Amino acid sequence: MTDGSTPGFTTNAIHSGYEPDSLYGPINTPIYASTTFAQDGLAELRGGYEYTRVGNPTVTALEKTVAALEGADFAVAYASGMAAVDTVLRILLKPGDHIVVSNDAYGGTYRLIQQIFTQWGVENTVVDMTNADEVAAAVQDNTKAIWVETPTNPMLDIVDIAAIAAVKGDAKLVVDNTFASPYLQKPFDFGADVVLHSTTKYIGGHSDVVGGVVCGKHELIDAFEENLRFFFGWVGPIPSPFDTYLTARGLKTLAVRMDRHCDNAEAVARYLDAQPQVARVCYPGLESHPGHEVAKRQMTRFGGMVSVLFNTTEQAKAFCKSTKLFCLAESLGGVESLVEHPATMTHVSVAGSALEVPGELVRISVGIEDEADLIADLEQALAQI
Repeated sequence: MTDGSTPGFTTNAIHSGYEPDSLYGPINTPIYASTTFAQDGLAELRGGYEYTRVGNPTVTALEKTVAALEGADFAVAYASGMAAVDTVLRILLKPGDHIVVSNDAYGGTYRLIQQIFTQWGVENTVVDMTNADEVAAAVQDNTKAIWVETPTNPMLDIVDIAAIAAVKGDAKLVVDNTFASPYLQKPFDFGADVVLHSTTKYIGGHSDVVGGVVCGKHELIDAFEENLRFFFGWVGPIPSPFDTYLTARGLKTLAVRMDRHCDNAEAVARYLDAQPQVARVCYPGLESHPGHEVAKRQMTRFGGMVSVLFNTTEQAKAFCKSTKLFCLAESLGGVESLVEHPATMTHVSVAGSALEVPGELVRISVGIEDEADLIADLEQALAQI
C-alpha cells in the first residue's frame, strides 16, 4: 500500500508478486514460454534466470504471491502437490529418521511414506493427531518431522496446530493447509515450520491445473529454501509457465470463492445433519463436531468440504451414484460440486492400513453453485437410497 499500511488478503492476492513491466505494462503476469534465457555475459544472468527447470519469471510471481498470503518468507512452486510432499520429505528425512503421521491423512501422502520411504530406512508412527498427548508419546529422539493435515482428509478432523507445536521437540512441524487454504488458516501463526498446498485444489480453484507449493521462513529451517530450489535442478519438478499462469489467475479470486464455498458447505452440512438416512455429518462448522472449538480458534471459517457417514456401505455407494449436480469424481476445491467414495476412490491405497476409511463414508466438495440447487440435488439423491 502507498501509505505503508498492510494490504488485505484479496489485495495481496491480486497485486503482490508482480508489477507491470516497463516494456509493455501487461496487467497479468506474462507466460514466459521459454526454456532458456539470454545471458549478458559468461554466467551473467539477466534478471537471475537461465533455464526454466530451475526458475522462470511466471513461476516466481506465483511463488511471491503465495508467500505473501501465507505470511512466509518464501514459497516454492511444484508441478503437483505430491511433488511438493516428496521434496519436503526428502529434505527433512534421511535413513534412520522417524516421522509421525496422522491416522486420517491423504492416502497418497501415506502411500509415499509407507511404501517408498520405509525402503530407505525411514520409520513412521501413525497416531490420532487430534490427541496431543498421543503425538507427544510417539515422538522419539530420531523424530525429524510431524505431518499434520487440518482439516484432515477425508474425515475432516481438526488438529490443534499450537498443541502439536508444543510437543514436537526438535522435529519439524509440517502442515498441509490444502483443505483450509491460506484464506481460512495461517499455520505459521500457530507454530508450523513448513506449510504446503496442493494448488490443484482451492488455490487454482477451477479443476483445470495441477500443482503444489511449499512455504517457509528462513529462521525455522536452515537452508530450507536453498535445498528446495536445488531439487529443481536435480529432479526438475517445476510447474510449466502455463500451468502457473492458470494457478495465479485462480488465486486472485480465492477469497470470494472461499466465502461462497463456506456458505454453501454450511448449508449442505446442516441439511444433511437433519436427514434420517444420514448417520453422522463430519463438518467442523457444526457445533456437534468434536473439533469445533479448535477450528473456531485457528480458522476464520470452516471450509468447503463436508463428509457424511451413512448407515451402510451400500447406502454410501448408492448416494454417490444418485447425485446429478454433484459430479462423481475425485479431487476437490473447484467451483463445481463433487462427490466421491473414498474407500474405493481416493483412499483405496490405504485399505488394510491404520488409515483405512470406512465404507459408509462419502466425501463432498461443495462448489459455488446456487444453494437451492445443491440442496435439491441432495434431496433427490437421498430419496433413492
